[in-house]
Amino acid sequence: MFFTRKPAEIPAPEKALKGRPDPIPTAQTHFVNGRLLKGPFPEGHARAMVGMGCFWGVERMFWSLPGVWVTAVGYAGGHTPNPTYREVCSGMTGHNEVALIVFVPAQISYDALLKVFWEGHDPTQGMRQGNDVGTQYRSGLYCCDAVQKAAAEASRDAFQSRLRAAGYGAITTEILDAPEFYYAEDYHQQYLAKNPGGYCGIGGTGVTCPVGAAV
Repeated sequence: MFFTRKPAEIPAPEKALKGRPDPIPTAQTHFVNGRLLKGPFPEGHARAMVGMGCFWGVERMFWSLPGVWVTAVGYAGGHTPNPTYREVCSGMTGHNEVALIVFVPAQISYDALLKVFWEGHDPTQGMRQGNDVGTQYRSGLYCCDAVQKAAAEASRDAFQSRLRAAGYGAITTEILDAPEFYYAEDYHQQYLAKNPGGYCGIGGTGVTCPVGAAV
């Protein structure tokens, strides 16, 4: 085990690991659909970025949805440039494990992706998701424009009332302008397609989100 105790808070920039100037190696194509992981993507496609806990299971929730072009896992929301998984796991980069979703808005709406996001994990747990504990497992929506941010905030407010009625606490999801996305290592990409019996520590609340169309 690399670290036995992780920080419970995101480190200040001056205390974060230094990282490196160049991206770490990753896969070229999506293991499931064969599309380019880093693009270029067809004109008119949009991006979404979500954190819901262990990114292996998060990515699997989205890659087979009609209208999703390609997905990838990586790191975002911290201070360390081009981090490795080992560094992110230390809690000293500030990054979250996130999934990047490239989608066709005419085929699937951002609201529909938000519905999967809210129903696919417990957004009230703070710096963990289930048995996975640490800042890298926090709930987050990283918005690519003002329209996405407004939709994310509205959906949070709508879902909060449903959660309270079901006995859950306050939503801890961070909703931020999309930070830089750093692609994770090759073996993390589409991990649960390569390893069907792999561990995945995320799970929903069983509460239905009222926003978006059914998917």
